[in-house]
Amino acid sequence: MNFKNLIKCIFCLIISGKSFAQKQPVEKRLDSLFNALAAQNQFNGSVLIAEKGKVLYKAGKGYSNETSQELNNPQTVFELASCSKQFVGVGVALLHKEGKINYMDDITKYIPELVNFKGVSIYNLLHHTSGVPEYLESFREDWKNKQIATNNDLISYYSNRKDTLKFQPQTRHRYCNTNYAFLATIIERVSGKSLNKYLSEKIFKPLNMHNTFVYNRRLEPKTIKNYAHGYVWIKNSFEKAAEDDPRVGRMDVYYMDGIVGGAKINSTVEDLYKWYNALKKNKLLTQNEFNEVLQVSQTVSGKKINYGFGFDVSLKDGKLYSYGHTGSWDGYITLTYHNVEKDRTIIVLNNFDKGVAPYEDIVSILDGTSSLNRIPKKIDLSEIEIAKFAGVYIDPDDPSSKHLVTYLNKHLIYNTDRVEWDMRFFPTSANTFQAIRQGGADGVLKFTGQNDGTVKLEMVQYGQTVGKGIRK
Repeated sequence: MNFKNLIKCIFCLIISGKSFAQKQPVEKRLDSLFNALAAQNQFNGSVLIAEKGKVLYKAGKGYSNETSQELNNPQTVFELASCSKQFVGVGVALLHKEGKINYMDDITKYIPELVNFKGVSIYNLLHHTSGVPEYLESFREDWKNKQIATNNDLISYYSNRKDTLKFQPQTRHRYCNTNYAFLATIIERVSGKSLNKYLSEKIFKPLNMHNTFVYNRRLEPKTIKNYAHGYVWIKNSFEKAAEDDPRVGRMDVYYMDGIVGGAKINSTVEDLYKWYNALKKNKLLTQNEFNEVLQVSQTVSGKKINYGFGFDVSLKDGKLYSYGHTGSWDGYITLTYHNVEKDRTIIVLNNFDKGVAPYEDIVSILDGTSSLNRIPKKIDLSEIEIAKFAGVYIDPDDPSSKHLVTYLNKHLIYNTDRVEWDMRFFPTSANTFQAIRQGGADGVLKFTGQNDGTVKLEMVQYGQTVGKGIRK
């Protein structure tokens, strides 16, 4: 080897060594974050994080199946909840591309049963500006103890009731799952295929998303390898079960299981990464067509609507900055996100309803600002040190109101005499306890001993005191 080649070789080794050194701390810090969350019952699922075409981190934590104790991994299949909407939105765009629909078509052209919703366009459904009622309100209540509902049942329900719109189309933006159920039906009626078959032929198979599909696990149950079951906690217990388990009893997820469009697409973090790569590389839509999908629209009064065709959209200096979605349904918490400026993709799938998608913490690690330490860390306190705060706390402003604090498995459980919240808190200091809440919503219990021997309870949410009580 001559001197010139030796210098070149050394330079390459230095560069590769720097890259390795830069990658390892990020990967380790991300793993440390998700390990800490998993240990605190705040993450149970799979994650994939990539930047500039390179996967920086992917992993699975916790069980996909509590009974068999199979572990989550990057190939585990999860229900996407509302992250399903982006596939329906692009599915509609593909129909438009083929000239089979027009975005401004009235929905009664394809669903004539909904004559009372005449005036609502496909465009309104896509952007949540339709004014149609949210089916997870009245329909969910009225459908209790019936058979599993489908999209046709939903349409018949509104047709028979002759419901009117909540507001005139395009005058407001209101997120509504009914919009995407109706869009799914339009796709099926125009294509002559089920939503699953249409999306499989147009999106999933062409992109080699072999583990992505529409799945109604109660309406048409089947065995799926490496499948993540959605879980919640059984009350006053750290045992997990499905929401429709008799020990939990939330049967609405059972009766709503046949409705597709707003949810019910299942996938893996690896397949979703293929999806986002395909979108940015225009494998399905041209850039102009995809720009329409991500267009920030506005109401008739000029208020901006940062929602495209199944994507939350954000702009920076008037240019597209990011797009993605979040979801929460049936024991699943999901997030899919792509930052255009940094070419960064973040995908987090939980199969536990108290799981979080710690977007800000991930970004702080990737950007090198992780010293902010946003996630409160659980500390180890003995049963005696935690249980001493259990008791009945009387609200000084309303003596008839009682805060009930009990001890369970190194946690404090919060309820009231009026509402059974079953909210769990873990210790972050000798007298403060952090809430484990759906989606990572902030909440803290703070206990302070008083000079008269009583103990004061303060309930803090996002830094603001929202409740208090005194235990004698």
